[in-house]
Amino acid sequence: MDLLSLSHFIVLLFLIATALAAIIVEDLLSAIIIYSAYSFTIAFTYLIFRANDVAMTEAAVGAGVTTILFIAAFCKTKGKESDLVNHEAHEGHGEKTK
Repeated sequence: MDLLSLSHFIVLLFLIATALAAIIVEDLLSAIIIYSAYSFTIAFTYLIFRANDVAMTEAAVGAGVTTILFIAAFCKTKGKESDLVNHEAHEGHGEKTK
């Protein structure tokens, strides 16, 4: 295996790792940041395949604009999920009592 194939393999492993990490992580902000890393890795993969126009679009839209929109939505809705969980816990939703 030459050095170029090894570097492609490492990029592929990082791509798989970031995809799984974005799904597994429970913190929403961490998932957004990991998704941004995934998107940059996809853009780099397109560069490897010499699809420069697709790579630039993925970097701008996938990693740039989408990440900014996700973070903006996260900031606007921050705390609402925890309020809902606390409200349901106080009312006893989800627990069956006899």
